[in-house]
Amino acid sequence: MLYDAYFAYDRFGSQFRKMASGLERYFRIWGADAPMATWRRFGAMFELGEISGFSHTRPDFNIKHIRSPKGDLVDIRETVLSGSPFGNLVKFSRVDTDERIHVLLVAPMSGHFATLLRATITTLLQDFDVYVTDWRNARDIPLSEGVMTLDRYTEHIMDFIRQVGARTHVVAVCQPVVGALAATAIMAKANDPLQPASLTLMAGPIDTRISPTAVNELAMSKPIEWFEKNLISTVPSGLAGAGRRVYPGFVQLAAFMSMNSERHAKSFAEMYRCRVEGEAAKAEQIRLFYEEYFAVMDLDASYYLETIETIFQKYALPTGTLTYKGDVVEPAAIRKTFLLTIEGERDDICAMGQTMAAHDLCTGLRPYMKSHHLQPGVGHYGVFNGKRWDKQIYPVVRDHIQSSR
Repeated sequence: MLYDAYFAYDRFGSQFRKMASGLERYFRIWGADAPMATWRRFGAMFELGEISGFSHTRPDFNIKHIRSPKGDLVDIRETVLSGSPFGNLVKFSRVDTDERIHVLLVAPMSGHFATLLRATITTLLQDFDVYVTDWRNARDIPLSEGVMTLDRYTEHIMDFIRQVGARTHVVAVCQPVVGALAATAIMAKANDPLQPASLTLMAGPIDTRISPTAVNELAMSKPIEWFEKNLISTVPSGLAGAGRRVYPGFVQLAAFMSMNSERHAKSFAEMYRCRVEGEAAKAEQIRLFYEEYFAVMDLDASYYLETIETIFQKYALPTGTLTYKGDVVEPAAIRKTFLLTIEGERDDICAMGQTMAAHDLCTGLRPYMKSHHLQPGVGHYGVFNGKRWDKQIYPVVRDHIQSSR
């Protein structure tokens, strides 16, 4: 019922947003050179209405070129490689160079599309060829394709690693750090010749018993039956995934926004002010962020519920009870993959220490093969996007990868 009601509301809201979009363009044109700000105020008001709704379609990556250290624009080639109904592997490479070091960027399957990592990809392209896990929206996957589970998710990561090839360097951002560590451990235990050369885990929930955040406490405050009863919906007819049980992306985003409602209200007010006062570049930056942030994807219910119960309630990985196809996952089996963990000082999603806990689990690695970076002054998003990512965190990641070849 929840999804049906939202689906009907969304179809109505999309018509309103189309109208607001047209009016916003009209007032922006007329207000561009107006001596008074009245026209710009109307345009800014309708712009807020235009971007106020959620989108359920993956935006384009739109990485056409990057700027080289010399200041030249270098064209980027985007290639969609084979995948599965749940996601493809997308390769980004510079057209002016031969094959470079391969980095597999494992994007979160947690309510947003992989395009949320656009800035992360762009920065990595300075030095590497980048492969990205481009997960599909569960509401667009026919029910006949089966369901996504933690085992199937881990298998996808291993398949992608093997597809990239030998000496792959894996970088996992946020939610997939558990799957990436598990995949590496499974491949190491099997002495797979394609096990990763390095593994970088960024701001993810390896052990949420450490300094639990509001997100962690919510997962622990209710039994798994509560999550299934209150947060799981069925995709309505009219969509490709009709009948699939999902955790809707609009539910998760609404929850996240409620946690930081004051900050988002300030951002919208700032965008309005910038439009009225003619600060177009700053207003456009805020707009682009929310266009991406409001593009949401649903999660398969089986995967979501398993994640809540296994990772956040039972702490299966740090307690040694996480399994893959019935066998216990053993991070201690990792002996050849260099490990780097990265955390943000102000992260209110994955607190300090939760990701670094991977070091205690990877007892088979020599001390010189493990390193950690704590970035002062950044929250969760700032770990992989923004000025500190570009100037302070990325150089650590780059050096870690290049020294692990």
